[in-house]
Amino acid sequence: MSEKILVIDDEEMTVQLISILLERRGYEVIKAYRAEEGLREAYRTHPDLILLDIMMPEMDGWEVCRRLRELSDVPIIFLTAKDDVRDVVKGLEMGADDYIVKPYDNDELAARVKAHLRRAPKPSVSEELIFDGGEFRINFISREVKVRSNPVHLTPKEFNLLGVLARNAGRVITRTDLVKEAWGPEYGDAIDSLKLYIHYLRQKVEQDPQHPKYILTSRGVGYRFANE
Repeated sequence: MSEKILVIDDEEMTVQLISILLERRGYEVIKAYRAEEGLREAYRTHPDLILLDIMMPEMDGWEVCRRLRELSDVPIIFLTAKDDVRDVVKGLEMGADDYIVKPYDNDELAARVKAHLRRAPKPSVSEELIFDGGEFRINFISREVKVRSNPVHLTPKEFNLLGVLARNAGRVITRTDLVKEAWGPEYGDAIDSLKLYIHYLRQKVEQDPQHPKYILTSRGVGYRFANE
């Protein structure tokens, strides 16, 4: 079955050109020319990746990204003419996986799409992981975390970190591998901020953050999620 890519852009010519580019490479392309239409298609078709413009009428791409991230961890690539570095940072902080400025190189766009699809969670992976006799639950479809039956709100970056740790429960993951797997290789130099995010996670999921039960430190190496 072909991987599905949703393209949301109010420029019809742009959508058509991207569709031709991706369909020639074997992908199924779903087209949306307005933000609301794009959200409906995302909820209806469950695409494997979304290419998203920012400057659209009525609702911009920032808001579309925010709404999508409330429900899904589908890879999102902003594809936009906004080239200010502050916009790039804003897009990544909102939970987008990549940011490409128009005009773009066709081969580069196709390569980035392929790379993000390769890293994206596959359907064969368990939708929910349960630990500690049901006291700790992570649902990867709804992106919900419950600890002792209480819902825990996590940011996209926090959830991705926790997800990588939980999927590798019992195994120590080095700081470098954890950052790259959770946030992408472009975050390889963000190791210094990892300790802070681990602190945030423990504050939210541990009963006693000073003596963690779930997210454990392997000194000098990295972190692991307890699998008892």
